[in-house]
Amino acid sequence: MSDLEQLTQALARNLKRWRGERGFTLEALATRAGVSRGMIIQIEQARTNPSVGTTVKLADALGVSITTLLDYDRSPQVQVVLPGQGVRMWSTEGGSGASMLLGDDRRGPVEMWTYRLEPGEGTASDPHPSGTFEMLHVTAGELTLVVDDEKYLVPAGGAVSFEANAPHAYRNEGSGPMEMTMAVSIPPVSLPSGSAPSASAPPTTSV
Repeated sequence: MSDLEQLTQALARNLKRWRGERGFTLEALATRAGVSRGMIIQIEQARTNPSVGTTVKLADALGVSITTLLDYDRSPQVQVVLPGQGVRMWSTEGGSGASMLLGDDRRGPVEMWTYRLEPGEGTASDPHPSGTFEMLHVTAGELTLVVDDEKYLVPAGGAVSFEANAPHAYRNEGSGPMEMTMAVSIPPVSLPSGSAPSASAPPTTSV
């Protein structure tokens, strides 16, 4: 079984599990996530490999990290992710891409990503749930961050943080590759009235 097939099977299994844990019907999750009921059925039956944007919406709606939906292996105390071992979430023929390095739900969903954008490329995200917070550290090139239609330039060695409940995008308008590390903190999910809490959630790509 290929890596893609394994991820598709893990997503199917975990989406069904967490929907049950949260007490969400198909219709309820579809409404919360803004994803069609038919798409959720196809994902739970492992008949489709959804886009990163769809996966992010489902994770946000369930209040878990993407790594939880993908069943990413984690050590209970120490987890080391070696170079090249992150979960590749998207890529382009030009060389741009993003990988999920780490994720945890024990104290509220938090994720760590690496990004590489080639000159002239970028990726955009729909607003995340209120309370979602992102921190970016640019390690090469210059990032053009757009938050709610306002641009911010972040050079190599610089960092930026922002509330991610508004439309935002990451772009490389420079002449060389841009690389950055991103941490995302996601607020715990609000469960429907009468649902019991459960112990154990970035971006829509448009290059």
